[in-house]
Amino acid sequence: MKYRERFDRQVVREDVWIPVQGGRTRLHARVWRPADAEHDPVPALLEYLPYRKSDWTAPRDAQRHPWYAGHGYASVRVDIRGHGDSEGVPGDEYDATELADGVDVVNWLAAQPWCTGRVGMFGISWGGFNSLQIAALAPEPLKAIVTVCSTDDRYDNDVHYTGGAVLGIDMLAWAGTMLAFAARPPDPANVGADRWLPMWRERLDALEPFLHTWLAHQQRDDYWRHGSVCEDYGAIDAAVLAVGGWHDPYRDAVLRLVEHLPQDRVRGLIGPWSHQYPDRGLPPGPAIGFLQETLRWWDQHLKGADTGVMREPLLRAWINDPVPPATSYDVMPGRWVGDPAWPSPRVSRQERPLGTDGTPPVLVRSPLHTGIDAGRFFPFGNASDLPPDQREEDGRSVCLDSAPLTERVEILGRPRVRLRLDSATPRAHVIARLCDVAPDGSSTLVTRGVLNLLARHGRDKAVEWSPGTYEDVEFELSAIGYAFPPGHRIRLAVSDAYWPWVWPHGERGELTLLPADSTLLLPVRAAGEEPPVRFEEPEQAPPLPVTYDVPAEPRPERLVTHDVAAGEWTLEVDPRYGGSRTYPDGLRYEENARETYRVRSDDPLSASAVSAWTIRLTREGDWDAEIVARTELRATASEFVMDSHLEARANGETVAKRAWHRTTPRTSG
Repeated sequence: MKYRERFDRQVVREDVWIPVQGGRTRLHARVWRPADAEHDPVPALLEYLPYRKSDWTAPRDAQRHPWYAGHGYASVRVDIRGHGDSEGVPGDEYDATELADGVDVVNWLAAQPWCTGRVGMFGISWGGFNSLQIAALAPEPLKAIVTVCSTDDRYDNDVHYTGGAVLGIDMLAWAGTMLAFAARPPDPANVGADRWLPMWRERLDALEPFLHTWLAHQQRDDYWRHGSVCEDYGAIDAAVLAVGGWHDPYRDAVLRLVEHLPQDRVRGLIGPWSHQYPDRGLPPGPAIGFLQETLRWWDQHLKGADTGVMREPLLRAWINDPVPPATSYDVMPGRWVGDPAWPSPRVSRQERPLGTDGTPPVLVRSPLHTGIDAGRFFPFGNASDLPPDQREEDGRSVCLDSAPLTERVEILGRPRVRLRLDSATPRAHVIARLCDVAPDGSSTLVTRGVLNLLARHGRDKAVEWSPGTYEDVEFELSAIGYAFPPGHRIRLAVSDAYWPWVWPHGERGELTLLPADSTLLLPVRAAGEEPPVRFEEPEQAPPLPVTYDVPAEPRPERLVTHDVAAGEWTLEVDPRYGGSRTYPDGLRYEENARETYRVRSDDPLSASAVSAWTIRLTREGDWDAEIVARTELRATASEFVMDSHLEARANGETVAKRAWHRTTPRTSG
């Protein structure tokens, strides 16, 4: 990593209030810009998040915003309404108010004397989502965006549902995280010693756990269509650089965006990365000079310079070379490739039958803890994020293997499975995992996919199965770039359970699969001559001098326990988003989180998930705020049951104490 100490233009930083909604509410913003920008205006770049610029994202912000400013931009970090130091109360994720505020911010930036009137947006995850969504609202000054690890489909490619199935692991975990995050107070150093507590009380009084809303919409309806730009790609006028990683759950959106947006306004980039900016150097690498790459994008679309970025291939992607299974890789072996179009003329669908005419039917009845070795839904660059050796998972599944390969098979895109099967119950799931099996029997997870059979005729409806009836079901696995080597076998492992990723249906079932009538379709990429794809080495602004705690006895990131007599499996997860730390201004931020998932191997109604958070903020003894939050999800045969608790304290005294108990029918989950 190279840290850029000096820039062509001197950088100044200032905090400002941005009026939105006709001035009724003000959002707090931090602006890094060239000192002479009022005399020599520059384009503005906006990152718009609920994650608190004054503490939680401050280390990451320091890496990129001053760097952009030193290269001739006003780089602006804004707290969303009701979060961080902004006024107002928190709303639902990506709600109409958030997006309307964002449009107001874009227009305000364009009108500043230090701005040329041209604006870009960028962000990862939430900031990538709302960059796309605000681009679809087409405010006139917004000319380009960089969206990283985000999605165009809020229903089927987010943290709530996958393949029409309830995402047990992040439906609960992210709802619990956001309850704690939304409850954090504004900082008196930024909003004033006399204002922070009334602002905090207003914020706490307005809180409603996201979980209630998400589980009230179990099919794809208007709630999920809002903010899903896949509903109308044509609404986006801005140029879009879409970026993802093969270890990020949102990577499929990159392929959809480069397929559906005009080629003169879009480029796609997918590396080996986790849910992180590609310059941060967190596993798996290799990291790239991402800031330099985005600067080419901004200079092209906001300054009118010909940087050559639009002559790059439409899609630049990393092809993973085969690796033994591991929960973390510092650097993935592989290579970059470029495709001038998507779908690529170099990629063809190769059908691989899963059986022959003589292959008998097979019974798929997986123990309900199948999926315990799935790894983290959102790999974050931690040591236990990725799936371990899949041999135990394969043993809980039906495995359909190829013969040992005689030549290298390279895939790029979304594999698809077509399965002929029958379900013994009206409601069931089918999960397919694509694995690379080495000669020693080790099994590396390549990619996977899920289908809730209730959603087999469309995500907007729930159609029960008629037991005793065979149907052909077809679904895609998540996109991947991977090379299977000679001597290895390609394995498709099929299960009807995948806990805690997929919340089990209310009754125990089983599937009967006909391999002779089932097929794996692989997106095989042809070998051949192609121009090289290269990136500069990572470069950033100097890091923020933050001191991170190192626990004397660190607890496990992921701990699996098995009560043999009870048949119960427990997974405990420490998400390790950043831990406890002290900032240069004396702010002390303490964070302690634990997720717990339980299920008995034979009882779908035993499934439960708990998210527990404690967050404390103090500064030099004169400010002490603490939040304790707990969210639990369980289910009966007919309904989901949700319990949430929150307590907020200021200087040891309770400011608010909230408890919620909700139930909702299991219409699809």
